Amino acid sequence: MLNNKKILIGISGGIASYKCAELIRRLKEHGAQVRVIMTESAKEFITPLTIQAVSGEPISDNLLDPEAEAAMGHIALAKWADIIVIAPATANTIAKITAGLADDLLSTVCLATDAPIAIVPAMNQQMYASVANQENLKTLTHREYLIWGPASGPQACGDIGKGRMIEPNEILHELTNHFNLNSVCLKKSILITAGPTIEPIDPVRYISNHSSGKMGFALAEMASKLGYKVFLVSGPVNLKHSNSIERINITTADEMLSEVKKLIQCQKIDVFIGCAAIADFKPVNYHEQKIKKINSADQTSKKTEEMTLTLTKNPDILRYVANLDIQRPFTVGFCAETQNLEENAKLKLINKKLDLICANDVSKKEQGFNSDQNSVTLYWGNKQKELDLASKEKIAMGILNHIQEIIPKKI
Repeated sequence: MLNNKKILIGISGGIASYKCAELIRRLKEHGAQVRVIMTESAKEFITPLTIQAVSGEPISDNLLDPEAEAAMGHIALAKWADIIVIAPATANTIAKITAGLADDLLSTVCLATDAPIAIVPAMNQQMYASVANQENLKTLTHREYLIWGPASGPQACGDIGKGRMIEPNEILHELTNHFNLNSVCLKKSILITAGPTIEPIDPVRYISNHSSGKMGFALAEMASKLGYKVFLVSGPVNLKHSNSIERINITTADEMLSEVKKLIQCQKIDVFIGCAAIADFKPVNYHEQKIKKINSADQTSKKTEEMTLTLTKNPDILRYVANLDIQRPFTVGFCAETQNLEENAKLKLINKKLDLICANDVSKKEQGFNSDQNSVTLYWGNKQKELDLASKEKIAMGILNHIQEIIPKKI
């Protein structure tokens, strides 16, 4: 997948810079074309001569190089790259890119390119965990930058923790995965349901839940980024999305089922992800007028202290899709639990005949409903995989990557 891919490596000033020689050598072995930008700080850790020797190309390091800029060198590099990989990406470099600064060649190229940019963090564990750095990484994730790593372990400063640059082989894997996904997913369709449903009782009251729709929208955005044609059927939420996503708004579970049926019948849907938090029940009878606490015919009567609602089950959209005989897509469900996570998830996986289920514990304050973060456990067959707490965009990408890994021949 890397043969003839144009990969621009940006090396910033960290001790992990020494790993870049091995990374570049491996990329060249896989047939990639490699160009390198080094910051001034990077040259204090590894010499340009070393990098030039392994890349076989001149090193770019000066924004104001008269010879290079005679041909607008920084724009040429920005247009040349299929992907830019910043490794190691120091806290300073991450901050500059987040702020949109362009005071050196690397930051300028990042601002001038429309190629994907992968950030490979490398720094002291305390710097990595700092509020400022985490906010910067969160911002870059929202801007659709790729964040690869970091790893945990002993650091050059003597600390132990999260902040080590991932190894060259892991970066190679991420690059291969990136190009493979974009190639395989192109012209494939994915249908995602998101948000809550609202089941009306009367014109002013309804049954619903706390779903924000953020996880479903993150899945839609990341799927679009990977090259899928994305259909998003969403309950009432106030979230924006890319223009490339075809969104259908619904209110009730019955409306959602109707739209899902239409899309599966009319489109070739390769993957279905049921991420919506569909209300389990709906009122049997809808009251055309607001139910009054006091009988309007007798204003002196006492307020009603109790009200009985008769409810009936809503359609099980996930089960419907998973049990299709014709045009059945690869079907993925979500399982939001407050207890017995593994047991309930595996039961749902089997009973609904799903291909994969993503289970998360919504009782944890830092994740789940209305949060910008999540962690999930993926269950399929008799296997499972943990996706640790991260932004919902990163979790979404992890889920989509995993789907691609376990069904390489199906989509």
